[in-house]
Amino acid sequence: MATGSDAIRGLLSAAAVRERAHEMLGLALDGQVEGWRIDLARLEDAADLTAQVTRENYPALDIPLHARARHFVAGAPKLPGRGAEKARAAFDVIIVSVLLDAGAGPGWGFVDPVTGRRLERSEGLAVASQRMFEAGAFSADPREPMRVDAGVLAGIGPDTLARGFQVGADNPLAGLEGRAALLRRLGAQALARPDLFAFANEPRPGGLYDALAARALDGILPAPAILELLLEALGPIWADRLTLAGLPLGDCWRHPAIRRDDAGDGLVPLHKLSQWLAYSLIEPLQASGLAVTDMDGLTGLAEYRNGGLFVDAGVLVPTEPRAAAREYHVSDPFIVAWRSMTVALLDRMAPLVRARLGVAEADFPLARMLEGGSWAAGRRIAAERRPGGGPPFTIISDGTVF
Repeated sequence: MATGSDAIRGLLSAAAVRERAHEMLGLALDGQVEGWRIDLARLEDAADLTAQVTRENYPALDIPLHARARHFVAGAPKLPGRGAEKARAAFDVIIVSVLLDAGAGPGWGFVDPVTGRRLERSEGLAVASQRMFEAGAFSADPREPMRVDAGVLAGIGPDTLARGFQVGADNPLAGLEGRAALLRRLGAQALARPDLFAFANEPRPGGLYDALAARALDGILPAPAILELLLEALGPIWADRLTLAGLPLGDCWRHPAIRRDDAGDGLVPLHKLSQWLAYSLIEPLQASGLAVTDMDGLTGLAEYRNGGLFVDAGVLVPTEPRAAAREYHVSDPFIVAWRSMTVALLDRMAPLVRARLGVAEADFPLARMLEGGSWAAGRRIAAERRPGGGPPFTIISDGTVF
């Protein structure tokens, strides 16, 4: 039996996210998760919609991975350098952009100065952060604008983000201060851990490329190893999160249904943003010449589009009739269970979607179903059910989870 720090360290993995998610779903199926009941028959409806949306979005089923690069819809940055230097620049912009990718709120949008398009939600956040990166907002050297320096991040304020994200009284962005504080903590962590962030260069988020390349064996890197490094490197940047035995647990919360006889009792890891980031770093790693394996060692993402798909399709059913009228903190057991069961249901839905599309598991990992996919299906059904297409529940957010 694992005890103490071993049990806690074990929570910093995709395998732990998956294990406890399926445990949570099993308990709910037995009626042991307060606030929820499960209608697995409706999973067929969710799979139908996901397959339909996938076919519409990608008729030839040439589906890329679910990655932040998909949201640079106005044109991906033309990154400087080649090889490792280009990969570091890609890591720079992707890491900062993903960390800024929490729910923007219903009233925010970004007018891209290059294309003139108004973009909202994840696409707007992506392009806003991309344009800041291209303009040198995160660089300490005007001669090299497209880089992110730890010292600049460590001093960034909400006013800088407000300008870059066009925030104003008529264009409010949820969690602005929380986002700026997160970037400051990222900068401080990069300065404090040169062994991870300055492995072959000045301290910068892109330094994690070198740390990962050093962990590859014969040029091969399993995808779960990306997440494990990210959880080690980024763990201290999350505010007001659990820390046990000196280890920051990040996107990990308590739920009374999950029982253990060790230090992991009641803990439910989810690691949504970190896994989203791990998926997003696969392509630059591949472009640099590394082979990334075991992509399905990562899990589906516990966020409100995937989770909303299962609520709106009737798979996850709140037992309290007025559940949607309340406001929740992300730590509320009702929300923890919702997010965790979303991960398990994505695993259960994947074979159903593959069967409908006539594709093999090897050719259609979770990262393609998410992109194809479940995320877009969640957005579509939300737009049908609620004005503005918001999530099924109102979450009080600091801008660092959803």
